[in-house]
Amino acid sequence: MPAEPQTPAIPSDPAQRAARAEELRHQIERANYEYYTLDNPTLSDAAYDALLRELRAIEEADPELLTPDSPTQRVGAKPAQGFATHRHPRPMLSLANARNPDELRAWEKRARSILPDAVFTYVCELKIDGLAMALTYERGRLVMGATRGDGIEGEDVTANVRTVHAIPHELAGDNIPARVEIRGEIYMPITSFEQLNQELSAEAAKHVNEDGTSPAAKLFANPRNSAAGALRQKDWRVSRSRNLHFFGYQIGYVEGMPEPVAQTEALDRIRAWGFVVNPNVRVYDDLAQVEAFCLEWQQRRFELNYEIDGCVVKINDRHQQEELGVVARDPRWAIAYKFPPIQATTVLRAIGVNIGRTGTLNPYAVMDPVNIGGVVVKQAALHNEEDIQRKDLRVGDTVLVQRAGDVIPQVVKPILEKRPLDAEGHPLVPPYELPKFCPACGAPVRKDPDEAMAYCTNPIEKCPGQQLEWLRHFVSRGAMDITGVGDEVCAALIAAGFVHDPADLYSLTAEELATLESFKEKRIANVLASIAESKTRPLGRLLFALGIRHVGEKVARVIADTLQTMDALLAASAEEIGALPGVGPVIGESLHSWLADDAHRALIARLRAAGVRMDADALAANNPQGPLSGQSFLLTGRLTQMTRTEAEAALQALGATIASGVSKSLNYLIVGADPGSKLAKAEKLKIAIRDEGWLIDLLANEGRDSHAPEPREDEEEYENGEEQ
Repeated sequence: MPAEPQTPAIPSDPAQRAARAEELRHQIERANYEYYTLDNPTLSDAAYDALLRELRAIEEADPELLTPDSPTQRVGAKPAQGFATHRHPRPMLSLANARNPDELRAWEKRARSILPDAVFTYVCELKIDGLAMALTYERGRLVMGATRGDGIEGEDVTANVRTVHAIPHELAGDNIPARVEIRGEIYMPITSFEQLNQELSAEAAKHVNEDGTSPAAKLFANPRNSAAGALRQKDWRVSRSRNLHFFGYQIGYVEGMPEPVAQTEALDRIRAWGFVVNPNVRVYDDLAQVEAFCLEWQQRRFELNYEIDGCVVKINDRHQQEELGVVARDPRWAIAYKFPPIQATTVLRAIGVNIGRTGTLNPYAVMDPVNIGGVVVKQAALHNEEDIQRKDLRVGDTVLVQRAGDVIPQVVKPILEKRPLDAEGHPLVPPYELPKFCPACGAPVRKDPDEAMAYCTNPIEKCPGQQLEWLRHFVSRGAMDITGVGDEVCAALIAAGFVHDPADLYSLTAEELATLESFKEKRIANVLASIAESKTRPLGRLLFALGIRHVGEKVARVIADTLQTMDALLAASAEEIGALPGVGPVIGESLHSWLADDAHRALIARLRAAGVRMDADALAANNPQGPLSGQSFLLTGRLTQMTRTEAEAALQALGATIASGVSKSLNYLIVGADPGSKLAKAEKLKIAIRDEGWLIDLLANEGRDSHAPEPREDEEEYENGEEQ
C-alpha cells in the first residue's frame, strides 16, 4: 500500500494559520464549484483531499478558526443556478474516509468506544463514482428527484431523472409506503462515457476556426462528471440520450410503514420496489473480512463497466446507527474506504513516437513526473495522431492523466483553462502532426485514409525500430513466452548484432550471451533453457508471435486449430484462409501476403530447422468430432451464470469453434449484459443472436454425456473493446 501524502506543517504563528486557513477555504470552495456545479474539475481528487486534510488539521490545532460554513463542515457545493431547489427532509450526509486498513480499524475502534458491549455486523458495498440522488415517492409514484447539493438543499432534476430507465416511475409490489425517499447513485457506464467523448470530439471537428483548425472539444474528465452533466441538461431529451444507470443503496426516510431495522432490510425493500441494487454487497461480522473485501475490490475495480472509487462499510443495525449518531457532516456508523486515485494533473512537455512491430507510428506523451496511486508516471499512451487531434493536446498543456489497472497511463484531456496563450489569446503551440519520416530508419511514412494508424514504409528487416518491437513481441507471454529475455535484453541483442529476427534467437550461444552486461553462468543457462523450451509451443502461439498484421492471439489459434499444420497454412489461398470461422477476407489476405513473401518463408524454414514446432495441439484436432463440430460461436457482454472463459471451454469441448470476431461465416453470437459493438455488426450481417439462457440450454442438451461447467455466482466479465 503506497504511503499517504504528508500533511504540510501547521504554521506556528496565529496570523499565518488564519491566513492559510482562509486561502485553503477559497481553493476548496473553487474546486467544489468546478466539480459539483460546472462538472469541469481542474483539481485532481488527490490534490483536493490534500487541501481538505490540511485545513482540517489547522482547524483542529486552532479551534477558533473553525466556522460553521467551513468546507470541512459541509457537503459539496451550493445548487447550480437554473434549477429549482429542493430541501432534503433529512440531510444527505457525506462519509469520513479511510485510506488504509489502519484507518479502517481506527474507525471501528471509535465506534466500540461509544458502544463497548455491542456486537457489530458490517454491510460492505461498492462506492459508485457517480452522482448522489434522492428520489421521493408518494403513494408509490415518483414525485421528486434531487441532487445532493450541499447536503441540505439540492437541485430539482425530476424531469431528467424520469429519463433514466433504471429508475421506476412507480414502485413495484404490494407493500408500498405513503411516502418514501430512496437514495442511490446515478452513473454512466464506462463504454457510454467513452462513446460520449468521441461524439463530442466529432461534433467539434465539424466547426472550423479562422486559422483553419477545429475548436477544442469540451471533453468530460470521467464518467462521474459526464453523468452529472447529463442530469443538469435543460432539455430532458439530451439526458435521455446519455444512457444513465442507477443503483439504489439507502432509504432516506419512510412514512406509513416501520423503518427498516437494518441496512440489509433496507436493501431488500429497495430491490423489491423495483430498483437495481449492486450485486456485490456482502455482510460480515469480522472486520478482517471487511478489510479483505476492500483490498479485493481495490484490485478488481477495473473489471467493472462503471467506476468505483472505494468501498462503503456500514454498521448494519439501525438502532446502533442511531446510538452512534453523527459528528460534523459524517455518520459515525459508516465510512468510505477510498482507493488510491487513478487521475492526476501534470504538464505535457513533449510528444515522442515509437515504432511498432508492424511499422506503426505510436505517439506517446512525455510529462512532468506525477504520482498516481503510488506510481510515478512520466509517460502516457496517445494512441495515434487522430486521438491527439481529437483531444487537441498541445505541448505545454496542463493535462489530466489516468492510470487504470495495469495498462499504460493515458492522457484523458487538456485543462483548457490553463493552456498557455499569446498576447492575443491564441495557443502558443499549433495542433500536433506526426513526423513525415520514420524516426527509427528515416523511411517515408504512409497513412491510408481508412486507417487510424500511420506506418513506416520500410520492411522490418531495414527498420531497427520494428526489429526491436518484433523481437519483444515474439518473446512475450502469450506468444513464445521466453523468460529472461525482456525489453533491455532484446535491445542489447540487436545492438550487439547477435539477433536481427526471431529465428536468430535459436542460434544464440553461451559465448555471445556472456558478452552482455550482467550475464553470468547461471543466467546464461536459464535463458538458453527457456529458448529451447519455447520450441514446443503449438502452431497458434507461433503464428501470433510472428507479429503478422491483423493476426491477433485468438484468430491465430483459430487458424492453427483448423488447419493443424504450417504446411497446410502455406498451401492455403487467401480465400481459403479468409473462409475459416471468424477470420474474414482482410485477415486472410494479410496472412497470405505475409506467408507468400520469400523472406518470411525463409524465416519459417530457419525456425523449422531450429526445431520450432510447426503443428497445433492434438486436442484441437479431436474437437471437430463433437456434436457442435463445424459451428462457430462468439460471446460478447457479461455472463451471469458462468465466466466467458468457462463458456468457451464448454463449447470447444463439444467441438465448436470460438471465432475471433464477427464475420459472415459466424454461426451464433451469444449476447450477455452490456454487449459491445459486436452486437450491432452481427445484426447488420444477420447473424443468429442468442442469449445466455439459450446457451445454458444448449450446453445442457448437447453435453449430457460431457461435463459442462457449473454456474458461478457473482462473476462479472466485460468486453475488452472492439474487434481486432
